Amino acid sequence: METETQKTEARPGAKPAGKREQTKVQNRQTILEAARQVFADLGYGATTVRDIIRATPLASGTFYNYFKSKEEVFQAIHDESALRIRPRLKEERAKARTIEEFISGMFLTFFEFVVGDEDNFRAIQRNTDTLRVRMDTPEVVAGFDELREDLEKAIDQGVFPPVDADYMMAMLVGVAFEMAERMLRRDDHDIETAATFATALFMGGVRNLPHRKVTAVNGGPA
Repeated sequence: METETQKTEARPGAKPAGKREQTKVQNRQTILEAARQVFADLGYGATTVRDIIRATPLASGTFYNYFKSKEEVFQAIHDESALRIRPRLKEERAKARTIEEFISGMFLTFFEFVVGDEDNFRAIQRNTDTLRVRMDTPEVVAGFDELREDLEKAIDQGVFPPVDADYMMAMLVGVAFEMAERMLRRDDHDIETAATFATALFMGGVRNLPHRKVTAVNGGPA
């Protein structure tokens, strides 16, 4: 992930970040990387601030210069994820010319990100229940607002029928997060199947969902 220091240095005419600023960025990233590992190993509930500090080379005073609690660290981790995925989702939605392209592109992009987000993969698996309580982080909420705005735009352009954009946003978000959680619990993270299932649900309702193969019970016919 590109740090704020790297972004500053990349801007034309921008002065390189000072050593103090670089240290602040590095310390924050050190804490977040350690917290990801600890949350993955112990789970959110069992993790303490002391556990996170012990996983870093930093002093406890340094930790509290950046975060007041483990809740703030957890929020920062998921806000960083939201900042990475939001531009990709917005780009996918912007190029959609049909309802199906809008919905399938969104689900496929989101599921690909969840599976490919190596930094947070194990932490997410270990803390799926906690994610429900952290849906109100600033960057995550901003992502929801962007989705609603894109839905309203798609309605204005005739891509979507004049449905309730707020309800539609809530439904898309709910299905995306719940299905991503279930997908992460499976040995085979079949992104295509998950995206196809979710898209079929929205496009045609339950009757349009792809059928699963029926397994024979006790050796009897399927």
